[in-house]
Amino acid sequence: MTDMKALIEYIARSIVSHPDDVIVECDDSSDKLLFTLQVNPEDKGRIIGRKGVVAQSIRSLLRVAAVKEGVHAVLEIE
Repeated sequence: MTDMKALIEYIARSIVSHPDDVIVECDDSSDKLLFTLQVNPEDKGRIIGRKGVVAQSIRSLLRVAAVKEGVHAVLEIE
């Protein structure tokens, strides 16, 4: 779980203009891991990308990491 959180943080910090404002939280209370990514409002467009391409790519990488650990993970961007 911490590996997936670190992966999301690393990718997000690499993309945004304000890397200190990146916050990743994990809620594992249900049968799946729910990751919430918060960024500076100015960086939301960078994280989402055109037509959501960047967000989908981050979610794909998260899915691969989750399968490797045998869990189901979801990423929400706030």
